[in-house]
Amino acid sequence: MTTRLAIFDCDGTLVDSQANICRAMEMAFAAEGLGHPDHHRVRRIVGLSLVEAMRVMLPEAEPHFHVVLADHYKNAFHELRGNGTLQQEPLYDGLTELLDRLDRQGWMLAVATGKSDRGLDLCLTHHGIKHRFVSLQTADRHPSKPHPSMIYQALADAGAEPHAAVMIGDTSYDMAMGVAANVRAIGVDWGYHDAAELTQAGADSIAYSMDELFDHIAQGAA
Repeated sequence: MTTRLAIFDCDGTLVDSQANICRAMEMAFAAEGLGHPDHHRVRRIVGLSLVEAMRVMLPEAEPHFHVVLADHYKNAFHELRGNGTLQQEPLYDGLTELLDRLDRQGWMLAVATGKSDRGLDLCLTHHGIKHRFVSLQTADRHPSKPHPSMIYQALADAGAEPHAAVMIGDTSYDMAMGVAANVRAIGVDWGYHDAAELTQAGADSIAYSMDELFDHIAQGAA
């Protein structure tokens, strides 16, 4: 029997995490005396690894400064977590029911995210869904999206072939990663890049609701 694997991005796909990301970016910039970062620009880098995200935010800066800012960002998250001001990252409505439906259809599930191992663990554990995923791939152990490394490892963990897998995400980086790994790519419109960008980056289809997402996943099943 063919192993079918649905690989999800996290931020902007499973959970709405923009409030914490924008606040941590503000703190990282402030630590170096920089101006207030534009929140629209911050949302657009969600999904990239931290150093790559800082490069996109400040392309004119020296590479070592991107590393410094990435460290400030990590420290900001630790501070927010430590003083109890880190906001909960809510699941998008209907997500739990979607995972239930996929489970009943025999799909294996994985995550490929720009989050750290710790951040992903805290998020999924808080929502009680960590046990649903057979593979959890993060920026701690892989090159930044759109490099396909995370998808390759998720496929290996699940024992799945690319033709029987799908990458689900809200950004052009997710779609390009899916294309690079030769898996189907499905974009969702409730995250941080718009549908036109997702399509341009290689999305096979766009879902505008959890019901549509289930249909898109199921329709292309091997």
